[in-house]
Amino acid sequence: MFRNFIYSMSLSLFLLLGCTENSDYVLLQSTTKAVHSVQTVETSYEYIILPQDRLKISIYRNPELLDRNEIGQDMQRNGVLVDTKGMVYLPLVGGIKLAGLTQTEASQRITREYKKYLKIPMVYIEVLNKRLYVIGEVAKAGPITLDREKMTILEAISYAGDLTDAAVRNNIIVLSYRGKKKAIMRSIDLTNFDTLTMSSILLYPNDVVYVQPNGWKEFKVNSDNFTAPFKTIAEIASPFVQLHYLTD
Repeated sequence: MFRNFIYSMSLSLFLLLGCTENSDYVLLQSTTKAVHSVQTVETSYEYIILPQDRLKISIYRNPELLDRNEIGQDMQRNGVLVDTKGMVYLPLVGGIKLAGLTQTEASQRITREYKKYLKIPMVYIEVLNKRLYVIGEVAKAGPITLDREKMTILEAISYAGDLTDAAVRNNIIVLSYRGKKKAIMRSIDLTNFDTLTMSSILLYPNDVVYVQPNGWKEFKVNSDNFTAPFKTIAEIASPFVQLHYLTD
């Protein structure tokens, strides 16, 4: 009888979960269905430097600026931090604002400043902390370091150890900012080859990939939470039930 009771409660919970429109377990839900449509993104892209980025700055024609200066050595070893005002502070030229510029534009701005003091400066900039993030139903969620401007979603999933068995494969959510005040959310269906294009599966620095759990995973988690008190009662009652059978 007790097993029938647990079965009935689980069935009721399943029906209850199936009737709810939104879930407390699934992230990034929206009432605007159009948000989840696949949107193409630009294939021509260069990263925009942000406050708190860390930059590797190389000055090829004048290596003495890096070799003989403590600040210059730190620029090569650890990078130089862009402060909250978007400024970096370099040997000889002082403060330069780089936030909001691409790496190419930042190199050009620094070159112009050094031309005031050096004959032929040649400046190269690389952002050291470019990352994107994969969360949800993957084997190893977390940040993925980028050594280039972009990566495909298949590469990102590969770095994250592949999808789990509970992953929703036809509605993978990608959250992007890329300098915009409001996030852009798009959906990628990896089960349909005909809808995949290079522009739709490209990811960029600071993108967040969310692999949603399927309905069974959500039901299992919620049902475990719901039935945990009944399991405890069953464990406590089990010796008394066995004793009852023995005494009959």
